[in-house]
Amino acid sequence: MIKLEQITNSTQTKTITAIIDTALCIGAGGSSSSLADKPIVRNAEGNLLIPASQLKGRLRHECEKIARGLKWDICYSPNPQTMCPQRAGLDGNFEREEYKISEDHKNHHCLICQIFGNPVLPSRIIVDDLICQEDPDNLPEIIRPGVTINRRRRTSEESKLYFLETSPANTKLRFKGDIHLLNAPPYAAPLILAGLKHINALGGSKSAGLGWLTWELPDLSIAAEAWEFLAKGSRE
Repeated sequence: MIKLEQITNSTQTKTITAIIDTALCIGAGGSSSSLADKPIVRNAEGNLLIPASQLKGRLRHECEKIARGLKWDICYSPNPQTMCPQRAGLDGNFEREEYKISEDHKNHHCLICQIFGNPVLPSRIIVDDLICQEDPDNLPEIIRPGVTINRRRRTSEESKLYFLETSPANTKLRFKGDIHLLNAPPYAAPLILAGLKHINALGGSKSAGLGWLTWELPDLSIAAEAWEFLAKGSRE
């Protein structure tokens, strides 16, 4: 039986802040509140936000790259067939002792699935939306024009002018939110911390200079054993 007090005691909550160095462009498809073809996403109070789903997906991708770089065998998301425990067509040693959840659990799951979950394993990390701390009334609507480029001909397409809504540029807007770790393994904190430091931009039009950011991250007391565990990837 699940006891709520046990879940509360095993949950770590850390606040993170993204500081936008340029302008942010995270679109809200289907919105009619702006003249832009791609309005920026907001919450019910009108605050700009970075959706939790986008941040969590990007964070998982970065953690996967780091774990593979440390020579751990990692499944491939988001296709369920190539994720643990199926891993269709994947080679590697996925029967390692470190990939065993418990004695009662028959399947093995890679380090990333043990943190972020998969179709049969619940996630041990919950990410909140990052909410802009600036009053919405102080942020004017910024519309930027753009045009679709034909990559083969290297010219602009005819009748393909569009408009993007972005946050104001060079205003150092702060987006704050929480990350919750629910009974996560010890190596989760250093891996997530490293993954966040690898995220240098979010949203659309990053190649055009939008969405570039820096982080304010909490000071985490990470045991040396956690780093030593991650370093074991090449020693099977």
